[in-house]
Amino acid sequence: MADKLHIAVACGGTGGHIFPGLATARALRDRGHHVTLWLSGKNVENTVLQGWKGPIITIPSEGFQFGPLRSVVTAVRIGLAVIRCWIGMFRHRPDAVLAMGSYSSIGPCFAARLRGIPVVLHEANAIPGRAVRLLAGKAASVAICFEETRYHLKGLNVVSTGMPLRPELKPSDIRPSSSVFRLLVMGGSAGAHAINEMVSEAVCSLRKPEIHVTHLTGSADESHIRRRYEAAGVHVDVCAFTQDMASLYETTDLAICRAGASTCAELGVFGIPALLIPYPTAASDHQTANARALEKIGAADLIQEADCTVAWLADYIRAQIDDPARLEKMRRRALRNDVVNAAEKLAEVVEKCAQK
Repeated sequence: MADKLHIAVACGGTGGHIFPGLATARALRDRGHHVTLWLSGKNVENTVLQGWKGPIITIPSEGFQFGPLRSVVTAVRIGLAVIRCWIGMFRHRPDAVLAMGSYSSIGPCFAARLRGIPVVLHEANAIPGRAVRLLAGKAASVAICFEETRYHLKGLNVVSTGMPLRPELKPSDIRPSSSVFRLLVMGGSAGAHAINEMVSEAVCSLRKPEIHVTHLTGSADESHIRRRYEAAGVHVDVCAFTQDMASLYETTDLAICRAGASTCAELGVFGIPALLIPYPTAASDHQTANARALEKIGAADLIQEADCTVAWLADYIRAQIDDPARLEKMRRRALRNDVVNAAEKLAEVVEKCAQK
């Protein structure tokens, strides 16, 4: 056990940064350390952080904006965030800062650099985001999930830790068997309208009684997508979102979804074959890079949203139902045991950097 340390975890902004940051914060706390969360004040943080009993520091932060005037505004806001973080670290100096890669990482990381505090970055996607690219050169270590990320961070201290996930996302030893083909459709926490429309139309056109669909639509599309399935007589559970993802993953035969880093990691933990449809306007097209990494190892198929049609989807789903051997092969290739202990691995990296 390392000596007790004070670790600042900067993980505000979106669920994709908060969840892995919170998982690592809990791992660090379980190892006997004092952990402070540094957040950005977004509404999503209040929902996600239910149950966290440690200290929280909120530093208002905004994402990058471009254009002559917007760039100036962004620079001013970053400067104010750095000053606030510098003052906060003067009062409660951490031994290390772990930043999960969002724009809310910039203020704490620059302030830590000014105070000589080591910084560890975590990059969840195959292509590093703007914040990580900006901060990586002076970081003590950069933790990654995809081996492809090393290409973009040459010459730096890069460590593969995987994606820290919520502790409840753990598969059981025995996968339940079923004669029903279970399809999981999801587009992220807010849903994905294009996926909702195309997949629901495709499934309704199949008219296969052996298929059961769980469709997480997001709040905007929930009602009309449910009505579409019900009119076609499809066995379906439609909801905007759910907290109990583990139960869904345990029984899923095929997922159709976006290719965010957290989604890719969760698919790997449960060994779920997937058709990945990357979000077309993601920064640096990082979701396509994530999807290609899984496609490369035979764990998933990839199609761009612009190339996807209802007819193509219907044919694809029918083909997977008719070829269980292929899905089983994809399942074995998708399964990633390394993700289960990712929070512990990242906590160890932070400890080592703090004690140097």
